[in-house]
Amino acid sequence: MERPWLKNYPARWDLDYPRVSLYHYLKETADRYPERTALIFIGDRVTYREMMENIDRTAAAFAAMGLKKGDRVALMLPNCFAYVYSYFAAMRLGLVVVQVNPLLTARELSFIVRDSKTSALIVVDAMFPVVEQAMLDQDIKNLIVVPLTGEKIAPGARLFDEILEQHEPNPPDVSINPEEDLAVLQYTGGTTGFPKGAMLTHYNLVANTEMTMEMLREWKKKFDENEELLSMGLLPFFHSYGMTCCLNTGLNIPAGIILVPQFNADLILFLIKQYKPVLFPGVPSAFIALMNHPEMQNYGLDSIDVCISGAAPMPVEVIEQFEHKTGSSILEGYGLSEASPITHSNPFIGVRKPGSIGMPLPNTDCKIVDPDTGEREMPAGMEGELIIKGPQVMKGYWNRPDETARTLRKGWLYTGDIARMDEDGYFYIVDRKKDMIIYGGYKIYPREVEEVLYEHPKVAEAICIGIPDKFFGEVVKAFVVLKEGAEATPEEIIDFCRARLVKYKVPRQVEFRTDLPKSMVGKILRKDLSIEEQRRRRMELLADQ
Repeated sequence: MERPWLKNYPARWDLDYPRVSLYHYLKETADRYPERTALIFIGDRVTYREMMENIDRTAAAFAAMGLKKGDRVALMLPNCFAYVYSYFAAMRLGLVVVQVNPLLTARELSFIVRDSKTSALIVVDAMFPVVEQAMLDQDIKNLIVVPLTGEKIAPGARLFDEILEQHEPNPPDVSINPEEDLAVLQYTGGTTGFPKGAMLTHYNLVANTEMTMEMLREWKKKFDENEELLSMGLLPFFHSYGMTCCLNTGLNIPAGIILVPQFNADLILFLIKQYKPVLFPGVPSAFIALMNHPEMQNYGLDSIDVCISGAAPMPVEVIEQFEHKTGSSILEGYGLSEASPITHSNPFIGVRKPGSIGMPLPNTDCKIVDPDTGEREMPAGMEGELIIKGPQVMKGYWNRPDETARTLRKGWLYTGDIARMDEDGYFYIVDRKKDMIIYGGYKIYPREVEEVLYEHPKVAEAICIGIPDKFFGEVVKAFVVLKEGAEATPEEIIDFCRARLVKYKVPRQVEFRTDLPKSMVGKILRKDLSIEEQRRRRMELLADQ
C-alpha cells in the first residue's frame, strides 16, 4: 500500500521488536541504570535497583497467594509505588492486569471484576467502601489494600506494605510467550452499554513502547547519556495512554517518573518547580489549566522541553499559547485502547503540523475508508473512517467474539473515528462517528465548532453536543467555561461563531458552566453532558403534561 508519510519520515520505519515479556524488557533497562532515579512519590525517591527488588517481592507475594499464569489481577489504584510494583510483578508471573479506574461505582466495578473473573484485587484504602458495597470482599479471596489516605478499612484486611515486607525478592520463573500471552485487559467503550476488555499481549505493549521511544529518539539526543532525566507522571496508569506513554515509555527512556495520584494545578506547578521534569505527557485540559493559572510564570515551566498531548483533541489556539508561554514543544498524537494505545504522533524533528495527530508510528499502516461500507479507500484530503494495522493492535475483546469481528476485519482495526490524511501523510481527526451531529442532512463534527470557540479570548474550555430539533433533527449546543474574571453572554459567543462558521454549524444554545465533567485522565466527558441534557428535556416534557 502507498505510505505518503515515508517521504519525509523522521525516524526508522521498520523496527525489530524484542520478543520478551514486559517485565524482562524493563529489567534490561534497570540493569543498565541501577542507581538512576526510577520513581518519585510524595518526596520519596526509588532507584531502578530498588524498584526491581520491590517488584520481585510483590511477585513472590502473588505466587505465595497461589496466583498462577493467566490469572487476572485487578489494580484499582492511583499512580503510586504500589501500582508500579503490582503491575510489573504481574507481568513477571504471566498474570493479566485488569485496569480499574479507582473512581468507578460499585455497579461498574462489580461488572469488570466478574466479567474478567478476577482472582485478586489491589485497591486504594479510600475506595475500599466501594469494594464492600459491590460485595467483592466475599467473592475475591485475595483482597489487598494500599493505605494512602488513612481511610478506615475493615479489620483484618491485608495491607500491601505488609505483604511486601514478608517476602524475599525471589519469585518463581514463569515461561511467557510474548505474542500470545495476555499482559493487560484494558476495559473500554462503555458508551453503549457495559465496557469491553481489550486483550493486549506483552508483544503489543513492548512494541508500542519501542515505537514511542523511536519517535523520541532524536529528542533524547539533546541530553547527555549520563544526565538523569525526569518525566511528569500525571496521566493515570490505569488508562492506556498513561500506561504506555508515562509508565512503560518513561521508565525505558529512561526518565524517572514523578508520580502524581490526582490532578491539581497547584500541586503540578509545585512539582515542576521542585524536580524540573523535561518530559510532560498530558491531556488538553491539563495544559489549559496550567496555562490559565494566575501564577504560572513563577514556577519555571521552561524546564519542560517536550509535552506529549493525547486522549482528546488539542485546540490549535491552546498549542500556540502554551508553547509561547513555556518555550516547550507540544507533540500531539493519537491512540485508542485497542492499539495499546498509540498509533500516531507529530515528530520532534521535521515538520510539526498543529491540529494534526501527525504520522503513523513505525510499522503502523493506516487508511481512510468510506464510513458506510469500510471497504473503499478515500483519497488524500477526503474524510472517512480511520483504520489501523500494526503490531500494537489487540488480539480482540475478552469473551466478545461478535464485537471483535466488527472491530477487527481482515487484520485492520476499525477505530470509529472520522479522519482525513493530507498529501504528506499527516492525519487529522475530524470527530467520532458517534458524536456526529446531523442537521437537516448536513454532517457537523463537534470538534470544528469547538476549535472556533477556543479562539474566543474569553473562553477557557468548550465542548459541543447535538440536541433534538423538530425541524432540522439536531442543532448544536455549546457548553462553555470562561476564563477567570471574564464575562460574556450567549449572544456574544453565538455572534463570534456566526462570523466564522457556516450558518448550520453555529451553536443555537450556549450554556456557561464553572467546570465541565472530566474523566480521571482529564478528558471532557461529552457523553455525560448528552445524558444530562436528555434528562433535562424529559423533565421539561413531564412538566408540560
